[in-house]
Amino acid sequence: MQDSPVFSNDTIVFGIIMLCLGFVFYTSAIKTGFWNKFYKVVPSVLMCYLLPSLFNSFGIISDETSNLYFVASRYLLPASLVLMTLSIDLKAVFNLGPKALIMFFTGTIGIVIGGPIAILLISLVSPDTVGGVGPDAVWRGLATLAGSWIGGGANQAAMLEIFKYNPEKYGGMVLVDIVVANLWMAVVLLGVGKSNKIDKWLKADNTAIDDLKNKVIAFTESITRTPTLSDYIMILAIAFVAVGVAHWGAGNISDFLTSNFHAVSDKTSALASFGSQFFWMITIATLIGIGLSFTKFKNYEGAGASKFGSICIYILVATIGMKMDIFKIFDNPGLIAIGLVWMSIHALLLLVVAKIIKAPYFFLAVGSQANVGGAASAPVVAAEFHPSLATVGVLLAVFGYAVGTYGAIFCAYLMELASKV
Repeated sequence: MQDSPVFSNDTIVFGIIMLCLGFVFYTSAIKTGFWNKFYKVVPSVLMCYLLPSLFNSFGIISDETSNLYFVASRYLLPASLVLMTLSIDLKAVFNLGPKALIMFFTGTIGIVIGGPIAILLISLVSPDTVGGVGPDAVWRGLATLAGSWIGGGANQAAMLEIFKYNPEKYGGMVLVDIVVANLWMAVVLLGVGKSNKIDKWLKADNTAIDDLKNKVIAFTESITRTPTLSDYIMILAIAFVAVGVAHWGAGNISDFLTSNFHAVSDKTSALASFGSQFFWMITIATLIGIGLSFTKFKNYEGAGASKFGSICIYILVATIGMKMDIFKIFDNPGLIAIGLVWMSIHALLLLVVAKIIKAPYFFLAVGSQANVGGAASAPVVAAEFHPSLATVGVLLAVFGYAVGTYGAIFCAYLMELASKV
């Protein structure tokens, strides 16, 4: 592996990303022969994720030298949320019932108990892997993973401040976070293509989800028209004016809260995540989309608003894929093993509870990603089922930000106890 990628110019890197997306969409549209059989096994969205990861793994491009993920997550993600929420039936979203929340909190519990159980299991094979004293104690580093996998980046930073893990070793934990979380997202996306079979095994009731999708489809069909240039300009104007407002509001709210409330400005506080501009940006963009869904702007869905939103989402998926380097799985096998066991416990608990309450795979997948991936990936997974469902992913991810620090602190204390057994 080389230290610097072949291409570090983001204009070229973006061209490669779009080449990946173009290849996937072109081949997935072929309804005969090899590609037809291939995409029946491997979902197209998973390929949009994996191809950029291969370019990254072989040193052709690199997330470390690129700003594309930042651009996609800060500009295209909020734009997609506005456009996908434009035609939402909010009442139908609430009619989805309590199973979405149950699966979300099941995912949270899976992360909280998965950490200490993983430490106990790995300690039987390799005690040194879960050892360390003082700032070098492995459980302190794993606490940052708990923050990331329940809430997000702000919660992860809070855990680093609270438990004072050795900053020189923190990079290793970030690596585990990226490798394990991205592998799990690949598994979740693979399951999307098999969701009907999984739902049959779970004996799940998809009635409420189907009702929501059917309402949106029926509404879209009733207003569908041949779009004009004016329509396209208006769709982009709605999206990016909303993005501008979301960024402006997020900056002001974050500055106000951190300046006036010590609990928010203190990085060791459980409320520190509410000082995150990203959190407020996502929240405001979603609220704007919901607000516009009660106006005539929702009729722009008939000109393809959600399709523009989907384009933004797929570009985001590809930039997330850029973060994964498949060769780094072997860099620190002990810590990676802890992460894999930890995530397996999270997944197993979700499957068990979904089977008991007969929850559809949609709730399992989105409930998991609202924890592990947060607002950047939960809407991606939700929208893969149907663009109208992206809002569900965002709403659950907001819960993740709210409970992330509390859950991670509890998990950290359990991991400390487990490391001393």
